[in-house]
Amino acid sequence: MTLRKRAFGLSIGVVMGLSFLFLTWFLLWRNSPGEIMSKFSSVFYGYSYSWVGGIVGFIWGLVVGFVLGVLIAWFYDLFSKILYKEK
Repeated sequence: MTLRKRAFGLSIGVVMGLSFLFLTWFLLWRNSPGEIMSKFSSVFYGYSYSWVGGIVGFIWGLVVGFVLGVLIAWFYDLFSKILYKEK
């Protein structure tokens, strides 16, 4: 069985992006100081602990999640071929 790399990457990217978006917005709604979330601004260019920063975090999460998802699917296919050689 092989994984479709783009579909897997897109699904991981959407989940990661929505996690950044909703976590940022939820913490802002709860009037949290956002000490942990604001640390992502040193990694993701343009991200800030704000309402607009949540959208920027969604975009970064989508991109990073897509790349990670494609890499995971690629490694899965590679190891699957090596470990379970079909006759």
